[in-house]
Amino acid sequence: MAVYKDGDKWRAVYRFTDWTGERKQTQKRGFNTKREAQCWEREQLRKAKSDIDMTFESFVGLYREDIGARIKETTWETKDSIIDNKLIPYFGKKRISDIKPKDVIKWQNEMMNYRDENGKPYSPVYLKTLHNQLSTIFNHAAKFYGLSENPAAKAGNMGKAKNKEKEFWTKDEYMKFIDEMLDKPISFYAFEMLYWTGIRLGELLALTPSDFDFERKTVSISKSYQRIRKKDIITSPKTEKSNRVINIPDFLCEELKEYIDSLYGVSENDRMFPISKSYLHHEMDRGAKAAGVKRIPIHSIRHSHISLLIDLGFSAVAIADRVGHESIDITYNYAHMFPSAQLDMANKLNSERSEDNGENA
Repeated sequence: MAVYKDGDKWRAVYRFTDWTGERKQTQKRGFNTKREAQCWEREQLRKAKSDIDMTFESFVGLYREDIGARIKETTWETKDSIIDNKLIPYFGKKRISDIKPKDVIKWQNEMMNYRDENGKPYSPVYLKTLHNQLSTIFNHAAKFYGLSENPAAKAGNMGKAKNKEKEFWTKDEYMKFIDEMLDKPISFYAFEMLYWTGIRLGELLALTPSDFDFERKTVSISKSYQRIRKKDIITSPKTEKSNRVINIPDFLCEELKEYIDSLYGVSENDRMFPISKSYLHHEMDRGAKAAGVKRIPIHSIRHSHISLLIDLGFSAVAIADRVGHESIDITYNYAHMFPSAQLDMANKLNSERSEDNGENA
């Protein structure tokens, strides 16, 4: 380790042996004082030794190295945004071993009291996501690097896991909406696929002609599309259960055949819907306004498909298989979406009781 004068600045050079036994060197220039350069040098030593007295920011570097290869790039993009914008600005310079539950509570209060320029706070779901990411980092430090306790766990959570109710369209609302899409074929066929199959938006945008078997009337879901740092990325679907083959109705087969035949110069493995998520968001705005129906998030078209299947009487197990839910417990969360079913149950119970009374009269 060494610190040198570098013009009117200071430069720190750190030499070390990595886990393979290879000698390596890292350096950083531009320090205003010798003391700043020496502090950086000491931090590199702590990091190399996995010393829990390192700063939170340094530990995050180790955390990224440890689990980076195990997590999808799309997931890392979300994690990086939270870590870089919500965690490091607050905890970055603190020694990870010095962070206490009271520090986490103070951070939670700042997050819960945040308001944007329109006076809107973070959603309860987002607050829980922030806390979970912080707690995950401390868990990693406790499990693999000797941190005595997870201060985020002791502080307790904030926010909540999910919103109370899922938004959806009834079939009538969807039919009004889709009529407004007839002027743009790519929009029409995209929304038809979303509503009548319940696939996710990323799954839709990754579809290619080769995914369809029109003889068997099926579509195979085996990939997902994301736009990350201005690059088109094709990944595996969200979960293992998301790899699935979906049977599609006759009318949708005919529509998709017609659409694929209309595509010029598209090969079997080219994307059928070379559009962006923002394009479809704009089309949702346009169509909902023109149709006079409530605007729902695009993901809620998936909820609408599930709601339709529930209303048609299909079991939670069958629906879970179709839409790729990892657990049927996720599907059961949709049961509240058809309160009319509760009314039907009550009416049938009334009928049963009336019949009994008639027999006993």
